[in-house]
Amino acid sequence: MTEIRAGQKTRTRRPSSPDSEPRRRSRLSRGAKTVAVLGVLWLIFGLAGGSFQGKLASVQKNSNTAFLPASAPSTKVNDLAQKFQSVQAVPGFVVYQRQGGLSAADRSAIEAEVARFKAIPGVDAAQVGSAEFSSDGSAASVSVPLVGQNGSVSVSGTTLASVEKRVLALARAGVPEGVVVHSAGPGGLLVALIDSFSGIDGALLAAAGLVVILILLVVYRSPVLWFFPLFSAVLALGAASLVVYELAYHNLITLNGESQGILSVLVLGAGTDYALLIVSRYREELHNYDSRLEAMTKAWKRATPPIAASATTVILGLLCLEFGELNSDRSLGPVCAIGIACTLAVMLTFLPLALALVPRGVFWPRVPRVDHEGDPVTHGAWSRFANTVVAHDRRTWIVTAVVLAGMASAVVSLNPGMLSTSQTFTSKPDAVVGQQIYDANFPQGAGAPVQIVADTAAVPSVISVVSRIPGVATAPGSVCVEADYARVAASFTGASAGGASASQSASASQSASASQAAPAGSGGCVPPRLQVSPVDGKLLIDATLSSVYTSPQATATMLRIRAAVAAIPGAHALVGGETAVNYDTAQAVRHDRNLIIPVVLVVILAVLMALLRSILGPVLLVATVILSYLATLGVSAVVFTHVFGFAHADQSLPLFAFVFLVALGVDYNIFLVTRIREEAATHGTRQGVTRGLAVTGGVITSAGVVLAATFAVLGVLPLVFLAELGFSVAFGVLLDTIVVRSVLVPALAHDIGRRFWWPSKLAKSLE
Repeated sequence: MTEIRAGQKTRTRRPSSPDSEPRRRSRLSRGAKTVAVLGVLWLIFGLAGGSFQGKLASVQKNSNTAFLPASAPSTKVNDLAQKFQSVQAVPGFVVYQRQGGLSAADRSAIEAEVARFKAIPGVDAAQVGSAEFSSDGSAASVSVPLVGQNGSVSVSGTTLASVEKRVLALARAGVPEGVVVHSAGPGGLLVALIDSFSGIDGALLAAAGLVVILILLVVYRSPVLWFFPLFSAVLALGAASLVVYELAYHNLITLNGESQGILSVLVLGAGTDYALLIVSRYREELHNYDSRLEAMTKAWKRATPPIAASATTVILGLLCLEFGELNSDRSLGPVCAIGIACTLAVMLTFLPLALALVPRGVFWPRVPRVDHEGDPVTHGAWSRFANTVVAHDRRTWIVTAVVLAGMASAVVSLNPGMLSTSQTFTSKPDAVVGQQIYDANFPQGAGAPVQIVADTAAVPSVISVVSRIPGVATAPGSVCVEADYARVAASFTGASAGGASASQSASASQSASASQAAPAGSGGCVPPRLQVSPVDGKLLIDATLSSVYTSPQATATMLRIRAAVAAIPGAHALVGGETAVNYDTAQAVRHDRNLIIPVVLVVILAVLMALLRSILGPVLLVATVILSYLATLGVSAVVFTHVFGFAHADQSLPLFAFVFLVALGVDYNIFLVTRIREEAATHGTRQGVTRGLAVTGGVITSAGVVLAATFAVLGVLPLVFLAELGFSVAFGVLLDTIVVRSVLVPALAHDIGRRFWWPSKLAKSLE
């Protein structure tokens, strides 16, 4: 038994029995066999899960209502609205425009398309409206809602996108040359969002894989070795995809395009990080052991604790998102935690098995030989760098902290908030162009009314009060009980059979499909016989706003409506709709940010205290990571505004960036400090700092570059949020690995000395 006494370097060893060595070899053999069996199982599991990566899009849910908590007013209204209409539609428009004005032939062609739209499977035919023309005659629009839910069956995002593309293809084929056709409205924008995630399975993974290969070629300088870490990461992604698919398919978790994209880059980045540490340790031990199995066994034992601790930290940090209200936050947590867990399992089983089975030549041209010179402490660039840092430790950490604080001061200009329609995309998809044309030529509040559910007896009072609220449209048919589209469609059929004129039918269709009602007694609403029937003593009312549903003006009007109907005695009114969904989402984001950030800090601090068995060191490590996080947000604020030209940061960025940067930033500190602790047990704290930085500097920096590069690849997808998140995490990881972990933490730990480990026994050991 080996024993290290506090303050001493001497070791005492209990005499071993003659048969202790055979027993030790037997235990190692059983352990190696266990790892090998698990490695084979994970190989099979990962290969089987590879096909599920392409299936994840079929179980995505990208609508805002899918992510709001059940307690949100807009969620309650959405649930109640399903009882009034058997089919829940996603509002949308087809917009036409010709420079110089639409001709008579253009108008006739557009009007003729209405009937063809109704025949497209997946279009809510009952709500397809007649063509409307702008006052200057240059543009036209047709309301073409998509079926989002039929009874209890929700339509998948891929199906919605397919239907919308068929609508646009039909519209473009049926008009004369020179007429441009675009989608618009919530339906078109939702489809544009879904389409933007179509590159996840192709462009995103290809770009991330290429980046990892290039970096590993530079790090390993081997034309072969890079394959094993990358293949292992791909296996981990396959295994994670299988698990996530099954959970999302059975509605146990909610998956959206953002969480799928982040899952892919996180697994590739974290997997390569873990692989770099294992390969580095394995290379060290190959200088000491002739047997590859013995070298890998030794490397596995030393690399597993910090890798397992870092993975546990990330998993726990991600699972803290479960405390949030927003389902998109609660979705990202388990999705990415599953990814990290699968990555940890594959990297600690399959990768060691694969490396131990191949000859040393896989490291060619730098093949490690048994020369007992694997310790880079006494030579190399990182040894020289470590000595430079500790030579001026106090001045180094003070100057570094001041610089980081200066960068953090710019965080006040970050201004996170709700991105408008045109601000959501880094490109300009068809739906954004169409929405701009629609907003310039038609009533801006059409297509996405505020929805109000109220007790039947109070409906006249609610309509009267809401009609007088500033910001609510004043045209006839702006506030009224929602039309029952099945009854409306049936009445049109009957009217046509009874000889109603085409113009009368079209006029009725336009009024009903818009679902717009006027104040009581002012006309413009469908007759009571065509309105929805009361359900549980309640009715559904639509109120059209005078501004675009995503605008601040629309939000202010919606809040005035909520306040006004809440004051009506006996109404028991709830207010929902697209504008309310956006507002409730912003409120949930703010709640989650204020709750989850402190919880993550407490969890990570507890993990570090348990790992290092000290208090002071973990507190200082968490403080440095927070400083790095704030510095990253400060730099991001400047870059978003003055380089990328974004309006502002997405409202979810501070929380997501915090979870990833703090959890991953602590990872690198774990890799460094556990090695320092290992060296300090023999050489003392200050020598341990120098040796730990010299040994881990190259591999941890390489790991940081890989992770930063993979997150930067998120910019491949044309979404502002992912571009912002990719830049912030990439910059933050580089800042943490190059500055915080390589300079600030070593200098601070060296200056403090053995007190860094207080109150553990190591605090009383050698300086």
